[in-house]
Amino acid sequence: MVVENLLRLGIARFLCIPLSVTVVLSSSLPFQTPLTSSAAASLSHHYHQRRRLSSGYSMNSQQLSQSQSPPPPVAKKVEHKMEMFGDVRIDNYYWLRDDSRTNPEVLSYLKEENEYTDSIMSGTKKLEEQLFAEIRGRIKEDDVSAPLRKGPYYYYEKTLEGKEYVQHCRRLIPENQKVPSVYDTMPTGPEAPQEHVILDENIKAQQHGYYSIGAFKVSPNSKLVAYAEDTKGNEIYTVYVIDAETQAPIGEPLVGLTPYVQWAGDNALVYITMDEILRPDKAWLHVLGEDQSKDTCLYVEKDDMFSLDLYASESKKYLFVASESKNTRFNFYLDVSKPEEGLKVLTPRVDGIDTTVSHRGDHFFIKRRSGQFFNSEVVACPVDNTSSTTVLLPHRESVKIQEIQLFSDNLVSYEREDGLPKIIVYRLPPTGEPLTSLQDGQAVSFFDPVYSVESSYSEFSSSILRFTYSSLKTPRSVYDYDMKAGISVLKKIDPVLGSFDSTHYVTERRWAPASDGTLIPISIVYRKDLVKLDGSDPLLLYGYGSYEYCLDPSFSSSRLSLLDRGFIYVIAHIRGGGEMGRPWYENGKFLKKKNTFTDFIACAEYLIENKFCSKERLCIEGRSAGGLLIGAVLNMRPDLFKAAVAGVPFVDVLTTMLDPTIPLTTSEWEEWGDPRKEEFYFYMKSYSPVDDVKAQNYPHILVTAGLNDPRVMYSEPSKFVAKMRDMKTDDNILLFKCELGAGHFSKSGRFEKLQEDAFTYIFILKALNMTNELKF
Repeated sequence: MVVENLLRLGIARFLCIPLSVTVVLSSSLPFQTPLTSSAAASLSHHYHQRRRLSSGYSMNSQQLSQSQSPPPPVAKKVEHKMEMFGDVRIDNYYWLRDDSRTNPEVLSYLKEENEYTDSIMSGTKKLEEQLFAEIRGRIKEDDVSAPLRKGPYYYYEKTLEGKEYVQHCRRLIPENQKVPSVYDTMPTGPEAPQEHVILDENIKAQQHGYYSIGAFKVSPNSKLVAYAEDTKGNEIYTVYVIDAETQAPIGEPLVGLTPYVQWAGDNALVYITMDEILRPDKAWLHVLGEDQSKDTCLYVEKDDMFSLDLYASESKKYLFVASESKNTRFNFYLDVSKPEEGLKVLTPRVDGIDTTVSHRGDHFFIKRRSGQFFNSEVVACPVDNTSSTTVLLPHRESVKIQEIQLFSDNLVSYEREDGLPKIIVYRLPPTGEPLTSLQDGQAVSFFDPVYSVESSYSEFSSSILRFTYSSLKTPRSVYDYDMKAGISVLKKIDPVLGSFDSTHYVTERRWAPASDGTLIPISIVYRKDLVKLDGSDPLLLYGYGSYEYCLDPSFSSSRLSLLDRGFIYVIAHIRGGGEMGRPWYENGKFLKKKNTFTDFIACAEYLIENKFCSKERLCIEGRSAGGLLIGAVLNMRPDLFKAAVAGVPFVDVLTTMLDPTIPLTTSEWEEWGDPRKEEFYFYMKSYSPVDDVKAQNYPHILVTAGLNDPRVMYSEPSKFVAKMRDMKTDDNILLFKCELGAGHFSKSGRFEKLQEDAFTYIFILKALNMTNELKF
């Protein structure tokens, strides 16, 4: 459920989760998460004068001395003139864009940038390896995820010591557990049903530098598995169908797909493909054993502002194909018992109306958002009369309905109030009885002041709700909640090896006043026995603020390497995200996008004023659209920060949004605005980081990218760094690291991701003159 939600959100320049992420037992989590999710980014730099390392940089024995510092790569200038509305822009680095990713000159330049980064960081390579060993040492390498009941089996993912990827496994549910209970545990002893490995990603990944599973779907009869595989990081998938017991292939693989694939009965699949700009635009029905060329096209979305989504009802009786823009969403349904009848309209296309649908008994259930009901309402309609609706949960101005999850006897509403997620459980009347407004919902209780909660797959016919919980000091925890008894039972908490003790850490919520008086929620964590709170503590501030995404506070075992060295870690829940409801998002997009940036700056100023840090101890980080945030605030207030990390940053906003041939551009005019209109053109230009680089001092900066990134083209961070090298007036370090074999979510292996965390942290520690203080 979490994975599918992220993938749906992923049709965007989307990766909001910090680089320092919790390693979970699923390489199919595209972002981490990431979000996760992957793409292409190549970097180029222009530099007219040799710059030495800043005197503020620590130059101990583990680092390069000033005389050893090589000059950064120099990107040539090739004038490219762009004119619109009487405004002329010169892009000297436009040549760095190569859609084929094969231009020898561009690739050579990217390799020079990587070599330069390696050279600058070579003095702390040993510290980086020690830090990586420390981070990896917290991971229980041989582990098993919380087993999940599906039909007659427990399904789970298993990691092995030293292996990068997971095994997908299952065991039969024993006879004495046929009736589900929150207290069930999967037997593993010699008398237990035998473990069966359905798919070992480690074996599949051996022939590839990058490997990611985007979907893993078991057929209704539990005999077959369809899985979607990406071996480049470009998010173009191949779907294989195999026998769950023997791993024998069933038919030929389906190529050129999105990860959206669902079973339509036991002998057919529905899947989604993309057009030339990687927009999911066609839904197909595939009968097992038939050639892909004979598949039936169920629907074509011709409007390039819209993309397709695909998911199954919890009842498994219907599949839903949705077509959505950033402001409108409508739905079709497919009866899986009669796939030959094709799609039927469930909710019509109405501009500004966003609907998400599901099914139970003789009713469809619809979460519906509109301009009037901006935080959504929930209604139901009879399957045989979809135009007749009954309101079950009314719209509330202070409570946002994020999603609903259906069971045979219950409706679960995932909501947000005061910036925090909630789970409310409602009892439904027996199937066949009239549905009326739902009352007396039961709230699930949580224990941290700030936290994150995610839905998970749960069996429709049971009264057990599964969800995951985490906070800045609580590792990812899987719970089963008995909806009849109101009891939560912990099924698994991610182990953190070593001396970790959550009671050593403090998490809190603060509110920072923005320039217009709006109070911005911020989430804070630190180790209470190490920080002084007198302005001298180092602090890492993270932000995102786009796509209505809720950047809820979650745990990272990697992050402990900062917290245990006296860092304070803060998340700014700025406008453009969805943490405070739909208006929070709408006040951070279009012609109000600058609120995102000024909110972040206001949070930084609040932290300084309240002695959490000083300018000399403040570092910032953001990824993807969060990288746009970092680029924008660096141009606006470079004096406020000591160091910045911009991961796969969307920084060439104006040029990209003017080019409909670039993936995601047309669908995102409803997010950023259409710069072919004069008002949006000049507003966008005023904050687009590449266009706004100035001759001024900047802090230490690390920029990362992935060559195969389909969400943020590698050329965007390339231009940003090249132009900044040419114009900045300081001697601070500017580094670029481009993964030449990965995409938006960087490398795919779980330990490879930890290595990236270690690299980023060492960069931050260098910038703060702290590497000589490191102890292991």
